[in-house]
Amino acid sequence: MGQGVLMESSLEPSPTGSGADARFISVIVPVVERADDLVTLYRSFAAELDTRGEEHEFLFVFDGGFTPPPELSALSQARDNLKFLRFARAFGETAALRLGIERSRGDVILTLPAYFQVTPEGVGQLLEALGDETDMVVASRSPRIDSWLNRLQSVVFNRMIAGVTDRPFHDIACGVRVMRRAVAEGLPLYGDLHRFIPALAVREGYRVTEVAVPQHPSNAATRLYGPGVYARRLLDLAAFFFLAKFTEKPLRFFGLVGSGFFFAGGITSLVLLVNRIEGQGIANRPLLLLAVLLLALGVQLLGLGLIGEIIVHLRAPHRRAYRVRERTPSASSGQAHSASSAQARSAGPGQA
Repeated sequence: MGQGVLMESSLEPSPTGSGADARFISVIVPVVERADDLVTLYRSFAAELDTRGEEHEFLFVFDGGFTPPPELSALSQARDNLKFLRFARAFGETAALRLGIERSRGDVILTLPAYFQVTPEGVGQLLEALGDETDMVVASRSPRIDSWLNRLQSVVFNRMIAGVTDRPFHDIACGVRVMRRAVAEGLPLYGDLHRFIPALAVREGYRVTEVAVPQHPSNAATRLYGPGVYARRLLDLAAFFFLAKFTEKPLRFFGLVGSGFFFAGGITSLVLLVNRIEGQGIANRPLLLLAVLLLALGVQLLGLGLIGEIIVHLRAPHRRAYRVRERTPSASSGQAHSASSAQARSAGPGQA
């Protein structure tokens, strides 16, 4: 992680990578903002996975300010498939998910919030939907049983996300997701981008499916946040919009905005020039200051865009901006196979 000190349970960290079985599920639970009874949550979802015959492990990642309950600590000592990690200070949900992915060992990753969002039976529907043609399955709480205010906030947020991505989601804020390990390790997670994990997966070219699962009754409470929280959500959305649209082409964003400012400043300056030619004084007019400001902002934004293009150009040889889904056998492998066959024929039956 490289983000500070963390404390772990008595179990040693598991190596990253898929297990020997065909399907091993790592359940990652980041304990960040709020939490229900974690022991009840663990027992409920673990029982559902046991009923389905799924081999699994649970990793609880506690952010700064949260401590593992004594009963959960005792269970982690008695059960090999349960462990927890704890940050020394608050780093946020994205860092907790990254750490859980790094320390997990399943070839299928299931993320759960530290509180009940969906019923445990709904996890089975997500696992069944993760087939050969799907890389990630996200839960959509349906039918919604919470208040109209919660549903309104969810609709507004999802509509705003749909305006940025090519794929609309009905409940992108739900923290219940199932994905393959390759998907989890390939997502560029940092900051507060955990809210956009399905949209990030679509942007990277993964196949994402949304499945309706029943909402848990305890998730029906009305949630109303302070103005600062909504302001941070808008900033996160703006950051995701820029990353999704202009990461490879920064000049298109800065150039478009900068050109608008420069054009407005140029028109304003031209109007002032005509007024001065007609004999009107412009030295004490605020419009002159506005024209100079618009021209300066336009030049600065265009310069930022060019600097961004230079950075992208210099990083291009060392950065892969695409993901290959399928490939046919390469020509080099075919040539190597032909060469090895020719050597075997020339060696004769006694030397082959």
